[in-house]
Amino acid sequence: MTDAILALDTVTKTFGHGSGAVHAARAISFSLHAGRALALVGESGSGKTTCARMAMREYLPTSGRILYKGRPVEAAKSAEIARYRRSVQMIFQDPFASLNPAHTIAHHLRRPLKLHRPEIKGAEIDVAVRELLQRVRLDPDLVAPKYPHELSGGQRQRVNIARALAVKPEVIVADEPTSMLDVSVRLGVLNLLNEMKQEMNLGLLYITHDIATARYVAEDIAVMYAGQIVEWGSVAKVIDNPLHPYTRLLLSAVPDPEVRFDDPKARLRPEEVEDIRRRSAVPQDEIIEMEQDHFMRMI
Repeated sequence: MTDAILALDTVTKTFGHGSGAVHAARAISFSLHAGRALALVGESGSGKTTCARMAMREYLPTSGRILYKGRPVEAAKSAEIARYRRSVQMIFQDPFASLNPAHTIAHHLRRPLKLHRPEIKGAEIDVAVRELLQRVRLDPDLVAPKYPHELSGGQRQRVNIARALAVKPEVIVADEPTSMLDVSVRLGVLNLLNEMKQEMNLGLLYITHDIATARYVAEDIAVMYAGQIVEWGSVAKVIDNPLHPYTRLLLSAVPDPEVRFDDPKARLRPEEVEDIRRRSAVPQDEIIEMEQDHFMRMI
């Protein structure tokens, strides 16, 4: 983790106490590196968003450490915390709810520039707003004076990406950034995230329930279930050779045009699915390296 921009080191998050406690994340470890994306994949309730909110310091870990460039964030001084908040930016799932309907798009982009880029002043701010909108493939003259409700979902999400980029971050946390968009515009947003990662040398945490998009966006992948990472490694190795039953279950849900939907052999029986979930939910500490850059938690 020495060259990681951001790392979670055996981080656990528990809500509540005693028998009613909910273990949302158990001993989570992963790191984000410049110019690389990690796809955190799992179904709703698996703990993905909890990990994202801990990375953003919206939630504080119950145990474990969050490291920023090798140093624990918990021990950082106020100036270092401010730098961390600038460096780690989030793109939310709902592109409309994350924009204030009472303000124009120009206002949404000017605000982070004024707060975090004091070197930009006066007319330079408007120039920067234009450049940000152009970077995300939006026409500044058409989009800047509009309000969020006047844009499409894809355009709003591009505005959210521009707002995150305004502060010159080092890490982007993208929480299901395309799940609420029309299928026809999802690819454009994923292309944009890929371009930003490469051109700006960003670390990207891409959170999704759709394992099929992980190969398109990320170099590395971690599969979560019941608060644990159950399998992880390079995207190609994990997706091409899934070893954990839950990873195989996720991949079995991806539509395959070569397989007939009504073929019973192409689908797992409900009792098989339930058995996989039951076994995967049991906390396990034993980790094995199946091959280079491919790990699995035993069940």
